[in-house]
Amino acid sequence: MFDRLRKNIEKKVILTDEEFAGITPSFKRIQLKKKERLLSNGQVSNFVVFVDKGSLRSYTIDEKGNEHILQFAFENYWIGDLYSYLTDAPSALNIEAMEATEVLYVSKTDMEALYEKEPKLDRFMRLQVQNAYVALQKRLNAAMSVPTEDRYLELMRVHPDILVRVPLIYIASYLGVTPESLSRIRRQLTVK
Repeated sequence: MFDRLRKNIEKKVILTDEEFAGITPSFKRIQLKKKERLLSNGQVSNFVVFVDKGSLRSYTIDEKGNEHILQFAFENYWIGDLYSYLTDAPSALNIEAMEATEVLYVSKTDMEALYEKEPKLDRFMRLQVQNAYVALQKRLNAAMSVPTEDRYLELMRVHPDILVRVPLIYIASYLGVTPESLSRIRRQLTVK
């Protein structure tokens, strides 16, 4: 039931069977329907989530009503609003299922207790936060200096099945372009 979670954690820290059995009761399995929100703008993100099956997207909505996707989270990804989680400030993000999705949810209170109970998990989450910061910085740098075509190709390389699972309008939003611009880029790539 928690195999994927254990493999994910053990990429960074190794847990004994007893240690792993001690943390799993704090993780609650939640099933989300397509388009169901896990977090809405204005709520405090007092949880972290591991995607066991399915996919989520985090996004903001600007004053004109346009969505801006910040992150996709597929199986084996962690997602949440780190800023809201760490500061207890209301979230600026929405987190929504893009397809039927199962997540393992752990509250901030339970996670803090787990850090005391199992220091290896504290180390794991510290490494997760560091990796999230690096990924955010890399994404920001790419958005400012890498051509959209190259960012699209990199997205396809990292997630070869994304076109099957994610609507093109979401991919365009993630890349920061209009759907029409993304269609043009895709046509140009097929000509090359």
